Amino acid sequence: MSNPETKNQKETKLSLNQKLETLDQKIEWFYSDDFSLDKSLENYQAALALTKEIETDLSTLKNKVEVLAEDFSKA
Repeated sequence: MSNPETKNQKETKLSLNQKLETLDQKIEWFYSDDFSLDKSLENYQAALALTKEIETDLSTLKNKVEVLAEDFSKA
């Protein structure tokens, strides 16, 4: 039987990986032949919003790791 917490952690990890891949694609767009000044502000704002989401996800994961570390140190 699958542990729901482990499954949730995997979904979070996949979501974070997808966000990182998307951010990488947005950054690469600025160096591509498809770059246009008209779309640059839109893509910059989307990349900035994605960066904030990634920072939040990483902070959440860090907190979970710290809680687990505390649990193991008490044992």
